[in-house]
Amino acid sequence: MTYGGDYGGQQPPPGPRRPRGPRDHQSAQMMPLPGRGPQQGRPPGQRPPQRPMRSGPPHQPPPHQPPHQPPPRREPPGRPPPGHPGGRRRRFGPGKIAGSLLLVILVLIGGMWIYLETSINRIDALPDYEGRPASAEGTNWLIVGSDSRAGLDPEDEARLATGDTGGQRTDTIMIAHLPDNDTPPTLLSLPRDSNVKIPGHGTNKINAAFSFGGAPLLTQTVEQATGLRMDHYAEIGFGGFASIVDAIGGVEMDIPNEMVDTKTGITIPAGLQELDGAQALGFVRMRYSEATPRSDLDRVANQRKFIGALVSEMSSPGTLLNPFDLFPLLSSAPEALTMDTDDHLHNLVGFAWAMRGISSGGVVTTTVPTTSASAENWDKEKSGQLFDALTNDTAIPDDVIVS
Repeated sequence: MTYGGDYGGQQPPPGPRRPRGPRDHQSAQMMPLPGRGPQQGRPPGQRPPQRPMRSGPPHQPPPHQPPHQPPPRREPPGRPPPGHPGGRRRRFGPGKIAGSLLLVILVLIGGMWIYLETSINRIDALPDYEGRPASAEGTNWLIVGSDSRAGLDPEDEARLATGDTGGQRTDTIMIAHLPDNDTPPTLLSLPRDSNVKIPGHGTNKINAAFSFGGAPLLTQTVEQATGLRMDHYAEIGFGGFASIVDAIGGVEMDIPNEMVDTKTGITIPAGLQELDGAQALGFVRMRYSEATPRSDLDRVANQRKFIGALVSEMSSPGTLLNPFDLFPLLSSAPEALTMDTDDHLHNLVGFAWAMRGISSGGVVTTTVPTTSASAENWDKEKSGQLFDALTNDTAIPDDVIVS
């Protein structure tokens, strides 16, 4: 492109610049920018028009991020956590404490059970022999209280007033019959002075069988005389009997009249009282007293009364739930009891549970019927009716029961 005028078509030389004025600045602001097309002028400070949004998926906002939390402060030991209303946090509540105590008690009882099962004295008291009675209805226990002084020193013998009869005899012989039906259990006393046939020794008092041949011969003698097969055997001596009574803190008895034994010198006052071991032993042995005019018959009646009170005391919640009574009772059992080799602790517990109703009249208590006021000779007819009822688990006739 050429320019006309005086320059002959050439570009004129640059001249001196002049300073821009206000109008020049305004024109410059309104001029379009290169590459952006024409724009309308806008006054200073006005925002440019928004650019159109690009096509594509809608914009997703970033996921919400929780505010940064500082790590919890670790309080020094002994200080309660912030905001805890009760101070120090309780790890064990009453329920957990009670559960822990119950667990400890169960473990102790389990350990004691194993100890008793393996520590109780055992003998072969129920041997088989030719002509032995066959098993019948129910279960029969032979309960023996011997006058054994084993383990007693002279001081104990004097305290218990055992005397010295020489040899080993039985002061107490009982049969406990536990029926298989709804018939009530029976506790039957066999007076020690009863005249019976002792195998190999002719006719003699029944307690002599124990002196001649111990528990096996006594069992055979009882089975032959009654026709009842014995299934279990339990024996307790003088010292063991007294220790069991003392272990549970004594046994409450109501003595109707004062009892004075002219042979041993033991005196038991009348009235409701707690009998300790020595007094209890004197009570179940006493027969030389104005309070026992029938001698051995009164003695066996007193023995059944005391056994009822003793079993009731042993099976009461006050004994079973009191460790100060329960554990001394269990710990005294190994030295006090002798059982058959095939007997176990659960058999003894079952017997005690069945006998718990003696004091309340839930157990029939009787003596073998005799021909007179003496305990020496049995009434064959009535005693036969009694043994037949026990063999067949039937009710004992009222006229056969002897108090």
